[in-house]
Amino acid sequence: MIKLANVVVSLMDFKPVYENPVEIVERKGTGHPDTICDNLAEELSVALCKLYLEEFGFVQHHNVDKALLVGGVADPKFKGGEIITPIEIYLVGRAIKEKDGKPLPVDELAIEVAKKWLRENIRNLDPEKHVIITPKIRPGSKDLVELFERFAKKGEVPLANDTSFAVGYAPFDDLEKVVYNTERYLNSAEFKKEHPYLGEDIKVMGVRLGDKIRITIAAAFVDKFVDNVDDYLAKKEIVKQKALENAAKYTDKEVEIFVNTADNPADGSVYITVTGTSAEAGDDGQVGRGNRPNGLITPYRPMTLEAAAGKNPVSHVGKIYSAVANIIANRVVNEIEEIEEAYCYMVSQIGKPITEPQACDVKVRTKRDIKGIEELIKKIAEEEIAQIPDIWKGYVEKKFTVA
Repeated sequence: MIKLANVVVSLMDFKPVYENPVEIVERKGTGHPDTICDNLAEELSVALCKLYLEEFGFVQHHNVDKALLVGGVADPKFKGGEIITPIEIYLVGRAIKEKDGKPLPVDELAIEVAKKWLRENIRNLDPEKHVIITPKIRPGSKDLVELFERFAKKGEVPLANDTSFAVGYAPFDDLEKVVYNTERYLNSAEFKKEHPYLGEDIKVMGVRLGDKIRITIAAAFVDKFVDNVDDYLAKKEIVKQKALENAAKYTDKEVEIFVNTADNPADGSVYITVTGTSAEAGDDGQVGRGNRPNGLITPYRPMTLEAAAGKNPVSHVGKIYSAVANIIANRVVNEIEEIEEAYCYMVSQIGKPITEPQACDVKVRTKRDIKGIEELIKKIAEEEIAQIPDIWKGYVEKKFTVA
């Protein structure tokens, strides 16, 4: 393992987020239009990696990170409505589309994996009837393809295809745990089995004011499982109580939960949908507008605007470093008892080996002198940086999230 002079360790000289008087955390759930776009772009990237491995023996250059969802038109009604105009999804990007002059089924693959993901994750949406999927995938630019092939064919350390930065931190605080796990719980297979009336488009906004946590949930209900306004209100109360019980697992703080606060039951205006997602009529979506790679949107924490979904996992450093920075931060916290909190910032330089970041800045919070643990932290960072050339396998195996 090579010692890297640009791994820097320093103490945090600012208050912890969880001690500030106010904190905000958001998560957009599985069925949110932005999260759908992120997942479809990533599914396509994974499928392309597998195709290229089979055809060429190595992952070829691609970036399919520009997905757009155009919402449809729907007429939801108690006991069941209908989709009037289907959702349109455009899968856009760059990829190698031929081998030795023969076309590869890239467009067909894009449609196939998108329909499969929608079928498996949005239970009440029929991808054959409710969605039109249009691939718009073109060959990559000559210079970036050549940069990729410079190392791919030789089995060398990949060269960064961009000058990008990424950040990671650990551990989640109470508000982050509550927000993340509220959505995961409400969108779990177990919850849906008992409560099929709740759709997958669940957005959770958490606000901490002092020691009190307020959770606002926007959740699309599925109309065919709801008889009338009274039935809707009863089921909404169940969701609220279940979410409260679940939140208590992650914090001792006082928690208030609000569900679908825009409802106006007196006028019969409540949040019901045909498919369980606002994409059917109420909202559009795009890659990179939702959760960061750690699954949250955290304005009080370090964040990057990097859209990891759909980017190639071999040389696109914005994606690669997002995983590595979080791994480093988590290892530092979990393996060094004295560390209470860790942030990790990494930045690349285009054309340079991905194992040579311009800087890897690890900031830690600890009650003891950093001199006693600085070398341990550097060792962890250097170990993970040395393993970066294999990170792509974790993305192909879906060990890392992008949203």
